[in-house]
Amino acid sequence: MTTTGTAFEVAVHAEATLGEGPTWDPATGRLLWLDILNSRVHTYDPATGRRTLRRTDQHVGAVKPRAGGGLVLNLRDGIGLLDPDGTFRWLHREPVPGRRANDAAVAPDGSLWAGTMRYDEAPGGGTLSRFTGDGTAETVLDDVTVSNGTGWSPDGRLMYYIDTPTRRIDVFDVTADGGVANRRPLATVEEGAGFPDGLCVDAEGCVWVALWDGGAVRRYTPSGDLDRVITLPVPRVTACAFGGPDLADLYLTTARVGLSAPHPLAGSLLVVPWAGRGVAQPAFAG
Repeated sequence: MTTTGTAFEVAVHAEATLGEGPTWDPATGRLLWLDILNSRVHTYDPATGRRTLRRTDQHVGAVKPRAGGGLVLNLRDGIGLLDPDGTFRWLHREPVPGRRANDAAVAPDGSLWAGTMRYDEAPGGGTLSRFTGDGTAETVLDDVTVSNGTGWSPDGRLMYYIDTPTRRIDVFDVTADGGVANRRPLATVEEGAGFPDGLCVDAEGCVWVALWDGGAVRRYTPSGDLDRVITLPVPRVTACAFGGPDLADLYLTTARVGLSAPHPLAGSLLVVPWAGRGVAQPAFAG
């Protein structure tokens, strides 16, 4: 196992309350990321340093590119679509009092797998659901506490998933219809090392996991062995994604929520240059 403590750079110095959801958009050459609790969607262009900010009307848990342009948003009350001209419409609206959106990911077949959680983090109060491009919804897991990282192996045969309080990174087999079966643990984050949050999968099939209250991002092999740890000065690392023209740079979002004396970089977008090689992510087919 390799441990590195000084490999990161600051991509965007910010004070996001709950920075989350880094996603590389190859069509625009920009990184998408967000601040859930401030209802803000950010973009960052590493080639020029240009940044944009869009406010949403609700807390936003995830944002992903759409195949035809625009964005799909995992919002408090459901799944929304933002067209290239800025027009907003609901794809699936299902408000539940006390519940909000959290992390989401796009599967190889173009469906969106979107998670929810209770604001009070009540056990079993969240879900993981699958949405197709026409708005068809299917609840895949209905006993989730904090639905978080979701990703697929490079060959599309496995899906990885995190329900944060379990401390586990779980793995499923992907079925012929794009669903999942045979859930089992891939790895467990030990007591005192933080809680697993967002994840991404690299070209070698290894799983990178951000550690909330762990001040690190870890890389696990497909067999579940821990083989790399990148330590960071900010305790609440929330999610990770490969970006850049070669998908070689690992972007990390961070949070300052709940910290009485946050580190100056808490809430910033960080990057580990040449951390590995990512896999191009599909756009939402809606």
